[in-house]
Amino acid sequence: MPERDLQPEDLDGLRLPGVSLAVLGFPVRHSISPALHNAALGEMAAADPRFSDWLYHRVEVEADRLPEVLPKLREAGFRGLNLTIPHKVHALELVSEVDPVARLIGAVNTLLATDDGWSGFNTDGYGLEQSLREELDAELSGATVILLGAGGAARAAASQALLRECSELWIGNRSRDRLDSLVASLPQQPGSSRVRSFLFSDPPADLPTEGAVIVNATSLGLRPEDPAPIDLSAFSRDCKVMDMIYNPPETLLLRRARALGMPAANGLAMLVHQAACSLSIWSEAQVPEAAMFSAARSALPL
Repeated sequence: MPERDLQPEDLDGLRLPGVSLAVLGFPVRHSISPALHNAALGEMAAADPRFSDWLYHRVEVEADRLPEVLPKLREAGFRGLNLTIPHKVHALELVSEVDPVARLIGAVNTLLATDDGWSGFNTDGYGLEQSLREELDAELSGATVILLGAGGAARAAASQALLRECSELWIGNRSRDRLDSLVASLPQQPGSSRVRSFLFSDPPADLPTEGAVIVNATSLGLRPEDPAPIDLSAFSRDCKVMDMIYNPPETLLLRRARALGMPAANGLAMLVHQAACSLSIWSEAQVPEAAMFSAARSALPL
């Protein structure tokens, strides 16, 4: 790995040896994606010399510089990119081709270099679905889903829930503008008539409290002083709670869920599954997810 994160000014005339991959974000120092991908690539290289010169980097890019940076990365020979905050939605208008699922979601988190530019995909929904299944024995199909948040990650979760024909989708958020924007983007999707929205400050009296799958896609929980995005005390013990946050590994929401006897999981498995899906798009090869899980646990504080 490079000694420091790459910056936009480093990209002029840059040509790195081998095959380069990267995560783009602002800030991006916190991302453990390089640890996951490089661990997987190490195992892949041991089995197949084609991957011996593949390396995954971090690139710190402010939102307003993304249109400038994407062409430079392609010129520098980068094969694939992951996008994190704040780029997932903005990048949609900067790519030459968009996968149908990513188009439905309205955001991309994975880019593949092509002859014409960048092709965009979204692996977040896949990662969420796999982690719910493995960590909580929960399926989106037929489920009552209560989704907390209205950003890029919430877009992916909402779309995946609707594509899998959940029975109900309730979306809550702190502010009304972003919430309305997300809900307005959903009517083109199957099952969107089952969508209801609410503000955290004013939860509706008919919000389902039994047997729901509750997913936190907000940033509430990243800091120790953050409140929980929703009060779980009114929910039955058969509700299942997933927090997309993986660092810290246990948020206030997860602590309260476990104290109430609810099955609960953080976002580590979602991170690994979406990362493995991205790497399979770039490599067209089987990805060793166990190596990614091991690297992720080693990279996170205990």
